[in-house]
Amino acid sequence: MIQDSPDDPPFYQPAFEEAFRFIIDDYVIAPRQLAIFLPCAIRKPYSCSPSHSLFSQVINSVFSEHEYHTVVFGTCGVVPAELELMYPFAHYQYMLGKCQDSRIRQDFLEIETERISLFLQKTCKCYRARVAYCIGLFREAFERACIRSGIYPDLLLPTRPTIWRQYNKDCPFPEGSLSMPEYLEEFRHGLIDVKEIIAGPQASPGKVTTSGPCPGATEPLNMTVGT
Repeated sequence: MIQDSPDDPPFYQPAFEEAFRFIIDDYVIAPRQLAIFLPCAIRKPYSCSPSHSLFSQVINSVFSEHEYHTVVFGTCGVVPAELELMYPFAHYQYMLGKCQDSRIRQDFLEIETERISLFLQKTCKCYRARVAYCIGLFREAFERACIRSGIYPDLLLPTRPTIWRQYNKDCPFPEGSLSMPEYLEEFRHGLIDVKEIIAGPQASPGKVTTSGPCPGATEPLNMTVGT
């Protein structure tokens, strides 16, 4: 499935597969309380994009930087945020949302599902909790990867009801943007809930366990998934 043309979408290109294999096979992920999975951005490096600047403001209003680990995923594969300047992650331009080719979109889902799944398995002992903030095909790939790996986020945002409230079939991107105030506010409240549970002596009663760590992983939080 990996092709050789530099004009192909990044998820087809060997350079991205090689970088991903380095992350999976050789790169050491430092343990943190929380992993936050965010979609990649058009502007590089990701942390300098308008969307990621907003995300960081929300995250840093709740957590200190040493408490969480940002993981970027999407057409780039899966990239720990501290590797955002590594080649080829800062050297491509591609927007999957503009692609109407069903074969390419399906290929993306399969390739990215497998990559996220492998990363979740690699890091199953690294985090106390996981939060994913995504919509569209990126969200679908993440959900499929959770099923494939058996490792689920403690919180998946935005929630489906919030997405439905923002949905506009007449817009080029019907679900809108993760930078929308309604999504960001729910993201902030979700992070506050996660922080309170991490800090508390035990999980809140009456909530189902939604994480599925591999053997030996830290005990998951008890949270509700945003479905």
